[in-house]
Amino acid sequence: MEKDPSFNVLGSSLSPCSTAPMTGFFRNGACDTCAQDSGSHTVCAVMTAEFLAYSKYVGNDLTTPRPEFGFPGLKPGDGWCLCASRFLQAHDEGCAPLVSLHSTHVKALEIVSIDILRQYDVEA
Repeated sequence: MEKDPSFNVLGSSLSPCSTAPMTGFFRNGACDTCAQDSGSHTVCAVMTAEFLAYSKYVGNDLTTPRPEFGFPGLKPGDGWCLCASRFLQAHDEGCAPLVSLHSTHVKALEIVSIDILRQYDVEA
C-alpha cells in the first residue's frame, strides 16, 4: 500500500498523532492514509469520556482492549486517528472531541470542512 503524501489540513507536514497508543491506518503514529483506507482514518482526535461513550453507543467500542488486534483500548486524553465521517457524525450530534490540526491529514477535508475542524482545535 502506498501512502498518500503526508500533509495536514494547514498545508504543512503531518505531525504525529499518538504513539502510545500507536494509532493510524498504518499504525505508524500518524493519521496517514491511502486508497485502501476506506474509513479515511484522518482526524487526529483527543479522546474524551463523552466521545468514547458516544462511539460505543453508535457501535464502535473504543474503550475495550482487543489484544487480538493489538488494540489496547482508549481512555480520555489518548490521541487517535478517527474516521473523518465518524468525527463529522459526532459533531452533528454535539459530542465531537478536540482535534490536532497539525496531525489531521489533508484528506479529512474531503469529508469535514476546515471551519468545523477549527471549532475543535486543541491548540486554540
